[in-house]
Amino acid sequence: MAVLMLTIHDREDYFFKALNAGASGYILKGAEMDELVDAVRAIAKGETYIFPTLIPKLVADYVQRARSSAAEDQNQRELTPREQEVIRLIAEGRTTVEIAGTLTISPHTVRRHRDHIMAKLNFHSKADIIRFAIHRGLIDESK
Repeated sequence: MAVLMLTIHDREDYFFKALNAGASGYILKGAEMDELVDAVRAIAKGETYIFPTLIPKLVADYVQRARSSAAEDQNQRELTPREQEVIRLIAEGRTTVEIAGTLTISPHTVRRHRDHIMAKLNFHSKADIIRFAIHRGLIDESK
């Protein structure tokens, strides 16, 4: 079951607790109706939705963690270059169909790559992939 957190809390601790608990999205009650509809639609399609004003908090927190972590986990299996491309595109918010078009592969192949990534890294949600992409520097933090 996908969970979209709709809350008045714009606090980092609530935001990160929701993501760590497995929420697929987080939106503030002050959002415009069209933003709420977009969030519900994204979650219904299996995508992640994060209210735009919260994205810098997510990026800043995980960039800080990446910089403070001197060594990578030795037990982590390395990802193929294609898997890294898929991770980057997922973290940029691309849909499966958009990723397939960008990489000139089928949506089924994109899903297979995503499944392999999640199995290799023991991830359970797209939010895990986004955090990993930020940590590994696979996406441009200035976007």
